[in-house]
Amino acid sequence: MFVHVDTRRRSRLCWATILIVIVCVVCFVALALSGYDERQAIMRRWGTVPAHLFSTGLPLWQQISDPALLRLFTAIFIHGGWLHLLSNLLFLVIFSLPAERSLGSPRFLLLFLLGGVVANLIGAISLTGAGVPIIGCSGAVSAVVGAYVTLFPRAKLGLVLPLGLFLEFVRVPAFLLIGIWALVQLLFSVAGASYGAVVWWTHIGGFVFGIVFAFFSRGAIVRRLRG
Repeated sequence: MFVHVDTRRRSRLCWATILIVIVCVVCFVALALSGYDERQAIMRRWGTVPAHLFSTGLPLWQQISDPALLRLFTAIFIHGGWLHLLSNLLFLVIFSLPAERSLGSPRFLLLFLLGGVVANLIGAISLTGAGVPIIGCSGAVSAVVGAYVTLFPRAKLGLVLPLGLFLEFVRVPAFLLIGIWALVQLLFSVAGASYGAVVWWTHIGGFVFGIVFAFFSRGAIVRRLRG
């Protein structure tokens, strides 16, 4: 289990993170309670299907205004299984709390949503013509991780290690956990042709977006902390 060690005296309610977790869990429970055929239909309808975005043969301006692009947003909150959901929420909570305190809840929520949309778009471009839906908040979480490493390049996280009947608490560089996260994405990338490609490119796109977002937000962060 990973625990962030916050050194700031004054804490703020991270309502954006709480809201994201609640929405993801509610959507997952609703999806899990539906039948198999209905669940697959929902994933195809509300997930990001690359073939529905870039294989229509329409002019680009018509594709941009196509309601199918809404799926870039709705796909963020759809997860195919409990392991998929929990792994995303675990890394979200690890890195989102300090990031949200620095960015502020509205700006952090914007980071998460825009990061997820951009990541899904990049994933769809990399799989143009594919009929497999891109789902999950992995790309959005990648954006949060990218923002975190930009805002806290020297940060450390607390790691609780179970040693028999005892728990040992150690502090490790955040880059180590980010490296583990990147390794997991790399393993996913070789797990399968289409699925791996979706995970790999959406995560890369989200991670880069988070870095850029945090870089351009530094001025606003400074003004916010001074105020």
